[in-house]
Amino acid sequence: MTLYPLFRVTRQLQTVRTTTLPPRKAANMAREVTLPTSGSADDGEFYVCSCFFTNNFYLKDYNVHVVYRDDVQFGEEYKQVMNKYGCGTDEQWNQVLAQVKSELERRHNLFQQSLEKSRQIRTQYRPLHPQVYTLQKSFFAPEFLEFVELSRRIDTTPEDVMKFVTSKPDNRVYEFPVFTEHFCQLFMEEITHFEDSNLPKGRPNTMNNYGILLNELGFDEGFITPLRTDYLRPICRLLYPDWGGDALDSHKAFVVTYKLGEDLDLSYHYDNAEVTLNVSLGKDFEEGSLYFGNMRQVVQSQPSYREHKHRPTYGLLHRGQHKHGAMPIDEGERYNLIIWMRSSKVRNQLCPMCDQKPTLVRTVGFGDGFTKETKTVDVCCAS
Repeated sequence: MTLYPLFRVTRQLQTVRTTTLPPRKAANMAREVTLPTSGSADDGEFYVCSCFFTNNFYLKDYNVHVVYRDDVQFGEEYKQVMNKYGCGTDEQWNQVLAQVKSELERRHNLFQQSLEKSRQIRTQYRPLHPQVYTLQKSFFAPEFLEFVELSRRIDTTPEDVMKFVTSKPDNRVYEFPVFTEHFCQLFMEEITHFEDSNLPKGRPNTMNNYGILLNELGFDEGFITPLRTDYLRPICRLLYPDWGGDALDSHKAFVVTYKLGEDLDLSYHYDNAEVTLNVSLGKDFEEGSLYFGNMRQVVQSQPSYREHKHRPTYGLLHRGQHKHGAMPIDEGERYNLIIWMRSSKVRNQLCPMCDQKPTLVRTVGFGDGFTKETKTVDVCCAS
């Protein structure tokens, strides 16, 4: 059995713990489901790949991602491997199996439950700052507006916009101011106000236990979608043309929080996105920098890392497949706005989570950004 490594990095970026797992396999045995369609989408219906129901189950206690298709496959591929990393008793194995099955059930119910949460929040929640739900130019830093304006010009080159960003050679991780301090303060107050309510909250993903899905809170149509299409897509067109930067037609947006007693850090991973924007909203915190390694396609026994410190109101723009993590915070609390931007033009060819041509499952809203490609026939040439 071929094995591949995952890594977890300490604050000093010196000690690396290696976790070994079997390779990803095609998700051909996923349960076929048709989910209700609702929500907004740029150009018609969006889908998830069927591997969503089999691949990338995260076991936090062991810092590993696993594939689950059935009990027999899971036992054959993982029981011996997991024993090497502390899962040595039948009780521990049964706990792992129960955790994976619980996550599988959550995924099957996720889209319908998200739709129900959105409806409940829409009817019962009273925003603290209603104005932040509709994107306004006044929310942006002046430098960001200049950056966007230049990016929209048809004759602008990537070299022309480098004056607006800080980046490290060959890294393609770009930092630039995005929002004003005033907006970030209002936005965090709104998120905190919702967190303090007794309304249901969906977690952003299996690796973050604390945070808010912004589509459930009602930010998609008036805020995130115009931010992606009108402001971020012109920038990504120049900086990431090889990753569908000019055709980012869907997204997943959420806020994550890090503080003592809750999530402190984030393990080394890559995003289910073509391009990611990560904006530090602020609050008082110490440490917790992001670190970047290699693209996920690059396999190295001892990868090198580059650290990027968070600066409130500033965003980091990077390729979704660029592996990264977050080091632990020492003090305080940090809020980050994360936008996973997806291009169906890119991911329709190869699912980034299973490395296969995607098998489409109909879903709610943007799903995971896949679309059904329509084949056309040239009637003039058809016989």
